[in-house]
Amino acid sequence: MNSDVNKVATLSAHGISVALGSTQALRDVTLTLRPGWTAIVGPNGAGKSTLLRALAGLQRADAGSVSFIGRPITQWNARALAQQLAWLAQQGEATGELTVREVVHLGRLPQLGLFTAPGPADEASVDAALVDAECTGWQHRRLHELSGGERQRALLARALATGAPWLLLDEPTTHLDPLHQVALVRLLRRHAARGSAVVSVLHDLSLALLADRLVVLADGRLRAEGVPGDPDLHAALVDVFGGALRIERLGERWIPVAELET
Repeated sequence: MNSDVNKVATLSAHGISVALGSTQALRDVTLTLRPGWTAIVGPNGAGKSTLLRALAGLQRADAGSVSFIGRPITQWNARALAQQLAWLAQQGEATGELTVREVVHLGRLPQLGLFTAPGPADEASVDAALVDAECTGWQHRRLHELSGGERQRALLARALATGAPWLLLDEPTTHLDPLHQVALVRLLRRHAARGSAVVSVLHDLSLALLADRLVVLADGRLRAEGVPGDPDLHAALVDVFGGALRIERLGERWIPVAELET
């Protein structure tokens, strides 16, 4: 394993800007992410998914740079990076003819390579991922037979099966019903509690405010970052959503409340 993984685990953006056609998706964004659960939030078109793709090394920055564990991400070998950073796209791709278990097995490729047969440890990793994503009961069904929520859970299990210490998840709650959204939040919190890093783009602020830290984007710019109880973070959330909500405390939690009075 690359010796870099023994250094302080950070994933950093340094003044990155990204243009997507005529749209300036990111503008001079600088931040450093560490183990724990970080939720990236903001209005539609804020640049959330673009930022996550840039952090994963999947989107080249027009200016600035991204580094992982103190090393430019462009200098990482693709397989070594995939062993450390597991990625779940907003619209995950996988052939519909594969069974769920076969899809989850694909998550082991960064560890195995193309020509090594999976062993007992790989099967155990697949089993654990299926359990965590609650897919075990239908692991032998084919992807095209699944509902949108079931498919999303299968693709999440594929990311979990990598065993990577960093999970980068773009809208992981897509198609999930409330029961499985809560199950996902519990799973992400468990991973973070074990010392792993989870970075997730979320539209649902009520879920995002359960994370350890939030990053707020608007118009491609970093507007705020902090813990859920940070008053400056609350002010930024109210601002970027045009005063359509306020943040209130409910027991030990912070929740968004719609401002219905105009």
